[in-house]
Amino acid sequence: MTDDWTRIAQTTLDGSESDTMSFPESVAILMEAGFDGYGVDLRAGTRIFYRPDGAAITLEAAPSRPVAARFDAPQVRDAIREAQQKVPGYTYRGFCAKVAEAGCAGYLVSFPGQRVLYVGRSGETHTEYFPGAQPEAR
Repeated sequence: MTDDWTRIAQTTLDGSESDTMSFPESVAILMEAGFDGYGVDLRAGTRIFYRPDGAAITLEAAPSRPVAARFDAPQVRDAIREAQQKVPGYTYRGFCAKVAEAGCAGYLVSFPGQRVLYVGRSGETHTEYFPGAQPEAR
């Protein structure tokens, strides 16, 4: 792992938290750099960036609100839709607050899987696929 990996990870974290970089932009930068994905822990206020070789970089992120005990998947989906539609007033920190209020303790972004897995405190999940990556129904 080089300093460049840390710099790239920090750049995308700073960009999301300052609302100067969109999710698709940060994903493109991280994928091009060779990252495998990243995890956001809303309770600990950290973001962990993963490489396919098993190396990881943990960075401190902005703290979130306390995570609600009950996971509300429809409320998480609503927050995701607001982000995707770039509704007026949208901020990444506001998004984190909304999903925490919906009981989301964190989320894992998988580049190979082209999805984001949102996880509640009791292990409940909601999977959100990248645009165009939704698997066919069987």
